[in-house]
Amino acid sequence: MWKDVLSEDRLPEGGREVVDVDGTPVLLVRHRGEVFAVAARCPHMGAPLKNGRITEDDHLVCPWHRSAFSLRTGDVAQWAPWPPGVGKVLGALRREHALPVYPVRVENGRILVGVP
Repeated sequence: MWKDVLSEDRLPEGGREVVDVDGTPVLLVRHRGEVFAVAARCPHMGAPLKNGRITEDDHLVCPWHRSAFSLRTGDVAQWAPWPPGVGKVLGALRREHALPVYPVRVENGRILVGVP
C-alpha cells in the first residue's frame, strides 16, 4: 500500500521534509536526484534526524550523537562515537539498531511512501 505524502516540487535537491505516514514521522531526503524515506528519529536516543549531515557515501549522520546510517538500507555505519570517552557510554545505553527505511515512488509529480 502506498501513501501520497508530498508534492515532488516541495523536495528540491538537498531538501528534507518530515511527513506523517499513518501516524509515523518519516524523513524524506532528496540526495543526488533520489528520494529516500527513513525514520525521522535516530534509533539510538530518539533524536530528530532532519538536520543530520549526509556523507559522500550516502549515510545520514545523527546531529546529536553522530550515529550514521545508510540511506539505502538503514544499516548502521557507526554507533554513537562522540564525544570521546562519553560516546561509548551513550552508545551502550541502547543496543545498536538499524534505521527503519521505507520504499519510495515518485509518480505524476507526487512522492509516495510504502506503508508497512
